[in-house]
Amino acid sequence: MSMNETPAGERVHIGFFGQRNAGKSSLVNAVTGQSLSVVSPTAGTTTDPVRKSMELLPLGPVLIIDTPGFDDEGDLGALRVQKTKQVLAEADAAVLVVDAAQGKTPADDAMVALFQSRGTPYLIAWNKCDLCQNGIKIQSPNEIGVSALTGDQIDALKDKLARIARSDSPKLRLVADLLHPSDFAVLVTPIDKAAPKGRLILPQQQTIRDILEADATAIVVKEHELRDTLRHLSKPPALVITDSQVFAKVTADVPLDVPLTSFSILFARYKGFLDCAVAGVRALETLPDGAKILIAEGCTHHRQCDDIGTVKLPRWIRGELGRSFDFSFCSGLDFPEDLTQYGLIIHCGACMLGERAVQRRMHAAQAQGVPFTNYGVTIAWLQGILERCLIFRR
Repeated sequence: MSMNETPAGERVHIGFFGQRNAGKSSLVNAVTGQSLSVVSPTAGTTTDPVRKSMELLPLGPVLIIDTPGFDDEGDLGALRVQKTKQVLAEADAAVLVVDAAQGKTPADDAMVALFQSRGTPYLIAWNKCDLCQNGIKIQSPNEIGVSALTGDQIDALKDKLARIARSDSPKLRLVADLLHPSDFAVLVTPIDKAAPKGRLILPQQQTIRDILEADATAIVVKEHELRDTLRHLSKPPALVITDSQVFAKVTADVPLDVPLTSFSILFARYKGFLDCAVAGVRALETLPDGAKILIAEGCTHHRQCDDIGTVKLPRWIRGELGRSFDFSFCSGLDFPEDLTQYGLIIHCGACMLGERAVQRRMHAAQAQGVPFTNYGVTIAWLQGILERCLIFRR
């Protein structure tokens, strides 16, 4: 990802859903003004979710997701339907595309019920209105008649999408609200095998941008340069932010009167689940031998030999607690629906997930009575420095 691009986790995710041949892909192409999805008269042409990042006025940066028909058939069809439901879990807003010439079906009504049960704002787009000689009867403000073929009412659909997808809640800041103009913020960023060649990882990029938004100064160092950097600064930094993996060394080098936290902890705060994460990590005090722990990541990436999620975290947890746990792992959209078998869920910082998506995971865990925390909070707790790293809760 270019540093000039809005990250996927900061974009409004809009999913297009509907039965096969309702015209979802044609409508997506009309809304985006691009040939994003393959269209065909043959039912079931879209076999996997198709994603496109773009600017959609008047809304702004969005991620459009075209999904397979949720009425697909057979074993393969069932897998596609499951993928469609996974997309719904990450969607900030949904468009149900209904073939106006055919009318709504019980499957469409079931999808609306699913939107409502998950609290997903939605529109019903009656597509192919150009084929309806007598027009259609719009029954609610969240319905609209459109034609992907002629372009009729596509702009009106975009306007409606903008209204339902915007959040009325005040937008949380990543770090800017913790700083004043001319403050120094020191970012400790190890360059290891997991770091992309020639680039910083996304949480580091976003944090630097937010520091600049506060008119503060970002000083970026590797962990072995931190002590000398602090010694040569003209004034103490307002904040030191570190990769959680090097907490031990950074804690030893940062004076107690200098605020310290991690990228992962800041992201838990930014995504709105820090309080839950702090409460959830306490489960490690009492989890018995053999308890199941799910380690979940919001994205998929090539795992290195000493991967943080699958290798380091389990090793540190076993080493610090002296107990043996049964670890499971998931990534991307493959977050289980049934969580009851787990004694704890440890999530990544969720930089690639939208706020609503990660909070749905948190609420699903809470509803099933499963503690939910994240990488940075867990590592800080294991090292006995969690309270020190929660400078913004004091």
